[in-house]
Amino acid sequence: MSQLFEPLQLGDLRLANRIVMAPMTRNRAGADGVPGELMAEYYGQRGDAGLIVAEGTWPSAAGQSYCRQPGIATPAQIAGWKRVTDAVHARGGLIVLQIMHGGRIGSRRIKPEGIETVAPSALQAAGEVVTDSAGLQPYDLPRALDTAEVRAIVQEHAQAARRAREAGFDGVELHGTSGYLPMQFLSSGTNLRTDEYGGPAAHRARFSFECLREMATAIGAGRVGLRLNPGNTYNDTSDEDSAATHAELMRQAATLDLAYLHVMQAPMPELDAFALARQHFGERLILNDGFGPDTAEAVLQAYGGAALSFARHFIGNPDLVSRLREGQPLTRFDRKTLYTPGAAGYTSYETYCIA
Repeated sequence: MSQLFEPLQLGDLRLANRIVMAPMTRNRAGADGVPGELMAEYYGQRGDAGLIVAEGTWPSAAGQSYCRQPGIATPAQIAGWKRVTDAVHARGGLIVLQIMHGGRIGSRRIKPEGIETVAPSALQAAGEVVTDSAGLQPYDLPRALDTAEVRAIVQEHAQAARRAREAGFDGVELHGTSGYLPMQFLSSGTNLRTDEYGGPAAHRARFSFECLREMATAIGAGRVGLRLNPGNTYNDTSDEDSAATHAELMRQAATLDLAYLHVMQAPMPELDAFALARQHFGERLILNDGFGPDTAEAVLQAYGGAALSFARHFIGNPDLVSRLREGQPLTRFDRKTLYTPGAAGYTSYETYCIA
């Protein structure tokens, strides 16, 4: 797998190798959204990755979706993240922050008192969310944003990018999938608006494009990425033509000269998201599809991607890069501890040891 270990330039980001740690919600921040020493240890352990994309982080309290999810909106949160980025940089690694506004995916029992749940349209998502105070709760019925409020949230993303740089991040990634706010705007099933942010796909892509543009203006396009997953229906999203809709956003994003597009393979076989991204965005692709040691190199070569991202393998293998390089066995992770507080199943996985 020699190509995986070659250096790579993505915009302003110089990666030591092409193994990227994908963003994964782990719910280990404090109740106030402040990353602590445990998170610094976790990310620092994985600093050998060519690039780490830190977990989805809310730009404002209205964007919080989950308990113990980190934010990037307060001085304490910035200081907490600075401990994380220092730990990664001490290992010679790079780390970008995934900016994630949850939109309608959230609950008033998670957000601070008086903070509303908002979305492109007043459509409640099917499903429930875990709250620390009241157990499983249905998602809130959101209030539809007016046009001025949409523009204000675009600026929140720019401010989040600036705060991320203040916290020492090398860049940011816009979370454009999994049914959160950008995907709620993008998808015809969750966007019933009649203003400039609704209607045809070009208008539904406007929110994501404007967030990316303003983030790029704030910190430089070469430090901004986008994550997409065409065909994704997670968190009760649907679209009349997901391939065409995502192609439209990819074309718009390509005009900004971003650092990369982080694309997940589509959940249905008839939609080849990697080929779609190559056609409409270009060559700066980070590919994600649950790769293993036996498939990684072939996929990288077949699709002409720049890098591959790994999620679950990085959970149980903090030394994943060296294990892949040396052909060492991989440790399976414990699903029961994915979202629980504390070190167990988080920083407790050991590096490979030859007896």
